[in-house]
Amino acid sequence: MLSFIGQFLTLNEIAVIFMFGGFIVMLFRGVPVAMALVGISLIFVIIAETFLDPFRGTFRDVIEFDRTGIEYQKLLALSGRLFGNIVKNPVLVALPMFIFMGLMLDQSGVALRMMQSMQKLFRGLRGGLSLTVLLIGIILAASTGVIGASVTLLGVMALPQMMNQNYSKPIATGTIASAGTLGILIPPSIMLVIMSDQLAISLGDLFMGALFPGLLLGALYIVFIVIYGLINPKAMPAPEKSEHVGWPVVREVILAVVPPMLLILLVLGSIFAGFATPTEASGLGALGATLLALANRKLDLKVLAAVSRSTLNTAGYIVGIFLAANFFAFILRRYGGDEIIEHMVLNAFDGHPYWTVAFILFIVFLLGFLLDWIEITIIIMPLMLPVILSLDLAVNGFGTVNDPSVVWFAILVAVTLQTSFLTPPVGFALFYLKGVCPPGVTLGHIYRGVIPFVMLQILGLAIVFFYPALVTWLPAYAYGN
Repeated sequence: MLSFIGQFLTLNEIAVIFMFGGFIVMLFRGVPVAMALVGISLIFVIIAETFLDPFRGTFRDVIEFDRTGIEYQKLLALSGRLFGNIVKNPVLVALPMFIFMGLMLDQSGVALRMMQSMQKLFRGLRGGLSLTVLLIGIILAASTGVIGASVTLLGVMALPQMMNQNYSKPIATGTIASAGTLGILIPPSIMLVIMSDQLAISLGDLFMGALFPGLLLGALYIVFIVIYGLINPKAMPAPEKSEHVGWPVVREVILAVVPPMLLILLVLGSIFAGFATPTEASGLGALGATLLALANRKLDLKVLAAVSRSTLNTAGYIVGIFLAANFFAFILRRYGGDEIIEHMVLNAFDGHPYWTVAFILFIVFLLGFLLDWIEITIIIMPLMLPVILSLDLAVNGFGTVNDPSVVWFAILVAVTLQTSFLTPPVGFALFYLKGVCPPGVTLGHIYRGVIPFVMLQILGLAIVFFYPALVTWLPAYAYGN
């Protein structure tokens, strides 16, 4: 069998295919991601050293060392090459800070207060609860950047209210799931922080490039809800008794919504204006969220401990995958995997630049059914970077050292992953929401509810694909070009 395959594939290509295949099999067997990455890497190190003559001895600095002399120095050099860039990268310091900021706004009751006050503001409108969910989703997306946290929080806060007001189950669940997934795109998304590191581009460029696409998707959602409410009023009925919205309600909304919005504007504005680096701005955001929790009279040692513990768990999980994926990529490159993948992707459409980008996005979309965004960002994005750089993409620049096509591609991947996480039958956001739904809400309701929003996602992706200026204009303006 192997000899038959060898007639069509080289030994390196067979090894690369089996490395990825073995990784996927381990995931389906329930092996944790980091352990699967390290385990499959070590297996192929041993295979190469034991059975494959062309590779014999080439991996010796990985598996053979002693504790004295030059071999010990070799091990130190290897560990520094594999892990040193990760633990010393100042951009990644922003990761736990942004996670802390979002979790603090969540667990301190700031987000719940925003939801309750905006419900009162829109309670007299048809579809007012859906509009509230979308607006809160946009604000939470800009503060948490974590899909699971946003979807779960919106589901817990809004779904019971929507059911009590006799909202259609599909439209209620579809609205919540789609609003929650905006966290993957709207800055300061933690996925963009990781993309910045993996693609070696400015985080400020990514934040600025993602702002308009994220707001575009939010606007498409809002327009759809308004039109759907006019066409099918029974799906989103207005409350039977609507009280007058006076100054006390408006004042409550201002006090609940304006401080978190000012915090987000302060964080992003300091980055965009060049007053602070993303790392410094993330620290400012964490401090500001803590002060907001204190002002909301919800900050105590229990909340602080819970937020700190959750931040540590999430950041540790991501860094663990970082280290494992770096080791996996190191072994893959020894087999020539990056060159093989680049050659295969470029040859799929004879090097046609935009069809090649579309093909990569389709692969990312399919991987979104199997892997979380963390694995896709850390493992797949660095492999695709040489492909994007080699394509002749007519994307206007904005006067920085970064290739604007890479920034455009990163935002396309973010929108694609957001679409994948919403798409039935295995979108991650759908199962996050199902976990907090009351017994009467089924997966069938959720599947039917997200279909219109998936179509809007595809429309938004097409707009960003055909109009790269939507991504590049704001960085161009910021850099005076």
